[in-house]
Amino acid sequence: MNLRPTAGLLASCALAVATLTACGAHEPATSPTAAAPPPATASSSSSADARPPGTAGTPGTAGTAGTAGPARATVTATAPAPARPAGTRAAAPLPPRPDAHGEAAYVRALTAIDPDIVHDDEDGAVDRGRAQCRTIQAFPGDTDRQVAEAERRFTSPGHPEGFGRAKAARIVDAVHTQLCPAF
Repeated sequence: MNLRPTAGLLASCALAVATLTACGAHEPATSPTAAAPPPATASSSSSADARPPGTAGTPGTAGTAGTAGPARATVTATAPAPARPAGTRAAAPLPPRPDAHGEAAYVRALTAIDPDIVHDDEDGAVDRGRAQCRTIQAFPGDTDRQVAEAERRFTSPGHPEGFGRAKAARIVDAVHTQLCPAF
């Protein structure tokens, strides 16, 4: 069995990897404020450590066969931005929290639909309503989506599966009227 071609191939691959990872090792960062993970460094001991950039054996120059490139190479990997599922949009900002008068009017509107919607948690009802405003803004004109989100969002211990489509539609109207009429 002849191992010489395999050893030569492995050496060539190792040299290619070292050369590719060393590309840009001596270049300054283009954006000092870029939010990137800290670079990972790989080092080995070699006489190439003492060579200044641009001398034989460094990438981009003509070196002699068998001359190693720089011993330190910096590899920076950045994670891609997480992809949103198809058909979704970026979250809209929440509307401001209403004043005491606006909050009381909103709670009265929900209580008129069903007293269990608020279930003694006015702050939670207002928070759910503000989140519903985000849905109204993100899906304008899509009444089915808005009602489905309200049915999922507005639950109580007595109605863990929601209040049904008819009451959810009334909740959407109350939220839209009381908390985010501009949407």
